[in-house]
Amino acid sequence: MSSSTATARRLSAAALAAAAIVGAVALPASAADHARPDRPKVEISAVQYDSPGRDDRSRRSLNKEWVELTNTTRRTVNLDGWTLKDEDGHTYTFNHYRLDGRATVRIHTGEGRDTDSDLYMDRRNYLWDNYSDTATLRNDHGRFIDDASWGGRHHRDGGRHH
Repeated sequence: MSSSTATARRLSAAALAAAAIVGAVALPASAADHARPDRPKVEISAVQYDSPGRDDRSRRSLNKEWVELTNTTRRTVNLDGWTLKDEDGHTYTFNHYRLDGRATVRIHTGEGRDTDSDLYMDRRNYLWDNYSDTATLRNDHGRFIDDASWGGRHHRDGGRHH
């Protein structure tokens, strides 16, 4: 084999190796450019499970018991068909409601007129147990989204006490 042929092969091999290295380095940047957008994230951001004052089942008292949901993304999330449920199986189902990006909605136990920032379950009895309960949020396919627990029975690391 002549020295010029060997030199050409070495140069060719070096060029291929350099191209492979450049390709490997460029691939993650290219993949990052086409990353999927963040999936909408809605979380239980606060719970007022013990209505302040006397528990007299008045509209005012019932509406001081609430759960807040926050959309932590910039995108609007359609909550139609989503559910908020207590440990006893009492369920509130969202009906034709869209939560704007970076917005919070408060879901009150009692009766009232729904707005963009306040929804009402229209219940005449308290829902959330003052001593121990869990509020569970599920999407319209029944998939778990978030929960918040309080009280003595709840010692899971994942449960947040509000």
